Amino acid sequence: MMDEKNIQAIMNLIIYGGDGKSSAMEAIHAAKEGNFDLADEKIQAAEKSLLEAHHTQTEMLTQEANGDSVEMSLLMVHGQDHLMTGMMFKDLAKELVDVYRVIKKEN
Repeated sequence: MMDEKNIQAIMNLIIYGGDGKSSAMEAIHAAKEGNFDLADEKIQAAEKSLLEAHHTQTEMLTQEANGDSVEMSLLMVHGQDHLMTGMMFKDLAKELVDVYRVIKKEN
């Protein structure tokens, strides 16, 4: 059975990864409406959340590298998926916000 510390770490991946993705989506919606200040704030919020998740992942990788294996579980896979999806989505959101800036500027 997985210990409480690892469960909490996995939950951090899920929570912060999900928050990052949600903030990135909110940035896209704000940019679509022409609210670039809010879009920038949401991108920053996404980056902050994803950084928290990444720190948790790094701690888990360090634990594993030090010989203290982290149990692989469906919950772990789900947490990693949230982090990676959030990171990818944030990068895409940054590009879309820039595209909307160009479109709004040209109109």
